Amino acid sequence: MLIVHVDVYVKPDCVDAFKDATLLNAQNSVCEPGIARFDVVQDTADPAHFVLVEVYRTADDPARHKETDHYKTWRAAVGDMMAKPRESRTFDNVFPDDAGWG
Repeated sequence: MLIVHVDVYVKPDCVDAFKDATLLNAQNSVCEPGIARFDVVQDTADPAHFVLVEVYRTADDPARHKETDHYKTWRAAVGDMMAKPRESRTFDNVFPDDAGWG
């Protein structure tokens, strides 16, 4: 498993539109065979800060995800909504074991 955390800071006037576009992307992303989870969380202290928690089955699956129509639509829709470029970090899975991701 490969886990990616993507920090996104959105312009304050774009929070609702970003959330709508991101939820649509997440709902489609969880249907991809290479994605075990795709969580969208919003910072309670800063509602313009979101973290996407993406759990991929293999190291090749993020690239496959970025080729999907729903990802390309999301990227085009939210590009101008971001207050700064998004940042991502990758993690190795420790717990639960890979079978525990569903």
